[in-house]
Amino acid sequence: MNEEKLLSQIDKNTLPMHIAIIMDGNGRWAKTHKKARVYGHIKGVKTVETIVEVAKNIGIRILTIFAFSTENWQRPKDEVDFLLDLICQNTKRYLPNFMKNKIRFKTIGKTEDLPYRLINTLRDAQRKTEKYDEMILNLAINYGGRLDILNATQNIAKQIKNEGMNIKDIDEKTFSKYLYTDPLPDPDLLIRTGKEKRISNFFLWQLSYTELHFSSKMWPNFSAADFYQAIIDFQRRKRRFGRL
Repeated sequence: MNEEKLLSQIDKNTLPMHIAIIMDGNGRWAKTHKKARVYGHIKGVKTVETIVEVAKNIGIRILTIFAFSTENWQRPKDEVDFLLDLICQNTKRYLPNFMKNKIRFKTIGKTEDLPYRLINTLRDAQRKTEKYDEMILNLAINYGGRLDILNATQNIAKQIKNEGMNIKDIDEKTFSKYLYTDPLPDPDLLIRTGKEKRISNFFLWQLSYTELHFSSKMWPNFSAADFYQAIIDFQRRKRRFGRL
């Protein structure tokens, strides 16, 4: 089914507010095309550009893309260096477009451990777009769900020790305020490409009631039509949040 027909099936009144994406399959896509893995990452950037544009156009308020995990440091150094440099280059390249379209750029994760040049680029993009509110593009970089929960726990422990926070006052709402994602709402929809059906240490707390959509497409092949189909699939489901 073509993009226009799929788009016509989407109810603009019941769009997911927050969509998160695990962009999987760049390396495998490159292998099938007898290219180096880094070539897959380059092609993957084009898909990011497409999906950000269509998400903005249909009215998605928050889009989170999982760009680099805490486990990705275990990959070959050449690939890690290339990937981080690619993120740096394209953040600079797309910044004028973010500003033109009033897209607020944010990051989550342990960004202080990233290369200094990349840190400055990410901070510059956040500073220059912080007043925009058409859509939030949230980049998860050096992020891991276990790290997120551990970091929140440590910061709450510091508050108990140093500020006299009462343990009895710690509930889900309080805990969520110490996560990297605060003050963003939890994702309504998670899309993972690349055939795998797991969440890979992503948003372990935040995905409690998120609808999951797994695509067999490798990320470089994921299209606007595939994105629309994921939203249609989401809108066909009945979210009960534990209720009848």
